[in-house]
Amino acid sequence: MLLSNAPAGFSALAGLSPWLLTYVIVPLLIILLAVIASRVLRVVMHRYFERNSRVLKVDPTRYYFFKNAVSFIIYLVAISIIFHSIPELNTLGVSLFAGAGILAIIIGFASQAAFANIISGIFIVASKPFRVGDFIRISDEYFGTVEDITLRHTVIRNNENRRIIIPNSVINNQTITNSNIIDEKVCSLIELGISYDSDLKKAIRIIQEEVTKHPLFLDNRTPEEIAGDNPEVVVRVMGFGDSAVKLRAYAWASTSFNAFVLRTDMYVRIKERFDREGIEIPFPYRSIVMKTQTPV
Repeated sequence: MLLSNAPAGFSALAGLSPWLLTYVIVPLLIILLAVIASRVLRVVMHRYFERNSRVLKVDPTRYYFFKNAVSFIIYLVAISIIFHSIPELNTLGVSLFAGAGILAIIIGFASQAAFANIISGIFIVASKPFRVGDFIRISDEYFGTVEDITLRHTVIRNNENRRIIIPNSVINNQTITNSNIIDEKVCSLIELGISYDSDLKKAIRIIQEEVTKHPLFLDNRTPEEIAGDNPEVVVRVMGFGDSAVKLRAYAWASTSFNAFVLRTDMYVRIKERFDREGIEIPFPYRSIVMKTQTPV
């Protein structure tokens, strides 16, 4: 009896195999591959973002949503393949995705700017044109210290302690001046003029002495320049104006902020020293001629 029933049992199992293959085994394999791909990509992105977060000096947790988005896309593709592989769900899936496609087009047009900011944020993370803590200037319009970098925008703190929030897509299309990306030393240009009657060599010596006495001044001479007895502060004559000889001093400081403080302090100290030493800083004169009407 058992032997006679064996072929019928095998035939029944053989009849169930295509059903198991289509409705159970293939979907499970697709889900398994999606899980493995998601795990591998999340590990790779985690290591990449961890490494770049240390360079950018930002919290790596801010990129977690991007890893979750990649996992969501992988699972969405897996579900689409499962719908396509099962005939009964194929027609339903086509209808659903057709409606979802129209909705996606509408949402896509509405979120173009947000998507552009995210892509630009990825480029900033990859190329590292600036980091948190860097002092940057964007097209001579915005400047300050980078306080935060996200995949959508960058936050800059200016000298007034105000936060400037700039979309990443805007930053990617602008010229960026970074004072800290390679060498933080900054050469501050101190420009002023003295009258033609003043002693030019004395004025240059006073400027050099006042700059070198400032605690924020940095001697940036090379060993060869020191051996050649080159001056610590170079002062050059930049030209002759209508009423003044134009001078420019090159004063180095360790950071951009120190260079700003050095320059502003020097205008005060040099002015006071010039007044004591008899060096005139000219200012425009205006002559007023008053005409009186003569009696007839």
